[in-house]
Amino acid sequence: MTPTLDIATVQAFLLVADLQSFTRTAEALGTTQAAVSLKLQRLETLLGKRLVERSPRAVRLTADGAGFLERARVLIAAHDRALSGEAPAAQSLSLGISDHAAGPELVPLLERLHAMSSNLTLAVTIGFSREMQDAYDAGELDAVVVRQEGSRRGGEKLIEDTFGWFAARRFTLPKGEPLPLATLAPPCGVRAIAVRALDKAGIAWRERFVGGGVTAVVAATLAGLAIAPLARRIAPPGLVDIGLAHKLPKLGSSKVMLHSKVSDPAKLAALRAVAATFRSVAAA
Repeated sequence: MTPTLDIATVQAFLLVADLQSFTRTAEALGTTQAAVSLKLQRLETLLGKRLVERSPRAVRLTADGAGFLERARVLIAAHDRALSGEAPAAQSLSLGISDHAAGPELVPLLERLHAMSSNLTLAVTIGFSREMQDAYDAGELDAVVVRQEGSRRGGEKLIEDTFGWFAARRFTLPKGEPLPLATLAPPCGVRAIAVRALDKAGIAWRERFVGGGVTAVVAATLAGLAIAPLARRIAPPGLVDIGLAHKLPKLGSSKVMLHSKVSDPAKLAALRAVAATFRSVAAA
């Protein structure tokens, strides 16, 4: 008798491939890590191939796993159409991301979400953490990725960033002049941390450039206009941390949190992919 593939098992494989984690796959499926691992073992036994490589830090597809991936997507898409009698209905996930938290994750994030579902419309808003949090509290966003500020509790910690004072390699600070800063406008939390640290240390400063987004702040810094307080994770090549050389105060660290009201399985899986992307890029 010809062996048959179990749909739930193939779906688990796709989530493992997309999230690169048995733990986060278990969270998305509402089951246990052991159950997910057992499903994958059964699938590998059925196919007679090793599909994933497991390590303490990550889960990666083998060459056979990568070869099976597209066939698995086609199978699940056909299964969904067979159940509904038509193409799956499009879904929308509204996500707010703090500008100071976005960084290099956006490209792999969009790639991963597209690979998971072509029927998911992702509405992304970039802005200040406080604005994103207010929109989320007002029910305007399904989920937000923001920096933890004040006494706000709850949410899921994605990563913890450390900050530095970044400038272009050719930047020079004339003696006797206030420290020129490139920042976002208030109510940017990172700006507040930087200004508070400078004031406490008794270091004179002035805003040389105020940008409407981190991209503009980085551009001004690369152009040599000023120094920018940035998370090390998002500082691009071409900028260097000059804090130690100029005896600037330490800026400490900040947690990046995911807050979500999502319960729909497809949207929940997408948010698991969001979490996995932030963690994988931070660990790289």
